Amino acid sequence: MNIEIWSVGKSSDAFIEEGIRFYQKRLAPFCNVAYSLLPPPKRSVSMPVEQMKKAEEKIILNRLQPHHYLVLLDEKGQSLSSLQWAEQIGRIQTSNVKTLVFLIGGPWGVTEAIKEKARQIWSLSALTFPHQLVRLIMAEQLYRSFSILNHSGYHHE
Repeated sequence: MNIEIWSVGKSSDAFIEEGIRFYQKRLAPFCNVAYSLLPPPKRSVSMPVEQMKKAEEKIILNRLQPHHYLVLLDEKGQSLSSLQWAEQIGRIQTSNVKTLVFLIGGPWGVTEAIKEKARQIWSLSALTFPHQLVRLIMAEQLYRSFSILNHSGYHHE
């Protein structure tokens, strides 16, 4: 199974990129993870938020393919423990999903059309994080999940 992490936004600071590379190396024995930055549409000061979200929706839906299993990361999504993350990823992996896609939406969230396309909606935390940091947290949690699934000892229960 391939894993893709899509994020609407701009590139990360160097220390974030270094952290992501660190976890990507650790993930390599378990799965292939690709990060994709989806550049946000140009926004004028007068552009309403809903119009911006619709423009982001178009970018996301144009990229989404039938073989993608979309998991949306949203503050109102289901809150899962690390063990539950691993369990969910294990289920997805054994259901012959070709590509698992995690979507980090834009700063104003995503449209209802995107939420409807998502197979699951997960929350990382009740806290609000910058998108760049979410990409790093995703890398770590994916490594933790695969460590749990493969009994590698990284996660201490």
